[in-house]
Amino acid sequence: MKSKSSFIHRIYRKKDIQKVQEKIDLFGVNKPFSVDSFMNRRFLTSILVFIIVFIFIDYGVILAPILTVIWYFIYTYFMIDRPLKLREEKLNSEAYYYFEVLTLGLESGRNLENAIKMACRYIDSDISKEFKEVINQVQFGKSLTESLSLMSKRIPSLTINNIILNMEQSSLFGNSIIDTMYNQLDFLRDKQVNDTRAKINKIPNKISIFSVIFFIPLMLLIILGPVLVRILTG
Repeated sequence: MKSKSSFIHRIYRKKDIQKVQEKIDLFGVNKPFSVDSFMNRRFLTSILVFIIVFIFIDYGVILAPILTVIWYFIYTYFMIDRPLKLREEKLNSEAYYYFEVLTLGLESGRNLENAIKMACRYIDSDISKEFKEVINQVQFGKSLTESLSLMSKRIPSLTINNIILNMEQSSLFGNSIIDTMYNQLDFLRDKQVNDTRAKINKIPNKISIFSVIFFIPLMLLIILGPVLVRILTG
């Protein structure tokens, strides 16, 4: 975050900036933008929307503030909230394979740090990149527990963060984590099955909505078209 003399610190409260910062941190090691750039763009585009609506649209005096507020929230949704939701789904889909390989490393006699290194060596995914950052931080002097705690602040998935918490406790207290990891793998597998079922159950609803929007008007046009032609030509 930039110095407190930056533009956003003059117009936003500290807790509002911190809230946005925490969300942006959830994008992980490859953040698409900084808190300053996001909040500056949101502010400037909102001002632009207000000016355009106010000047060029009828009843702009009334619509300008309403549409500006709507744009403000839409911008946040499509730039942060929606991408974070997609990131959470992607991380959850990658988690089972990654933690399965990590658990195999633990079973082969490696400690937790070396098991993480092994999994990162063989797996190239978003969750693997986050664990690579953990190893990098350990190499620069942080403890494994501290690095894992920092990682949890970069992960939007509660499921994965629960596993990270177990790993932290194992690293801190020296407990065996293998049984815990197998329990977590069972949970991840069941969750994937349930999520797949939920998506399948939503398909009929999506088809129904698609039919209402596209097919029913088309059928009505085919049926009533000849009648309308006769009326118009008669």
